[in-house]
Amino acid sequence: MTRVINSKIWVRLIIQIFVLIGLLHIAQASGNDISELRGRISSYEDSKITVQDLAFYLVTHNYDAVPRDSYVELQLGGEDYSLVPNGNAPGLCDISPM
Repeated sequence: MTRVINSKIWVRLIIQIFVLIGLLHIAQASGNDISELRGRISSYEDSKITVQDLAFYLVTHNYDAVPRDSYVELQLGGEDYSLVPNGNAPGLCDISPM
């Protein structure tokens, strides 16, 4: 009987730990800055990434990004940036202030 109770306690503890890790990950992603963004986009390469794909990637990582005709408009820390997919160059895109 005590083994069943102990295993239930362990399961609850493990679930709480995973929830805490998830919340910490979300809190960390919400504090994005330009250097974190540069690190994130320079760590991946995709020569066929489109404006839509880039905007989707940024939004899924908690950035305020909107696809435009040939670039992604990004608002970060009160500044506006233009992100253009860079094809075969290293990283996912080129970043420039608007």
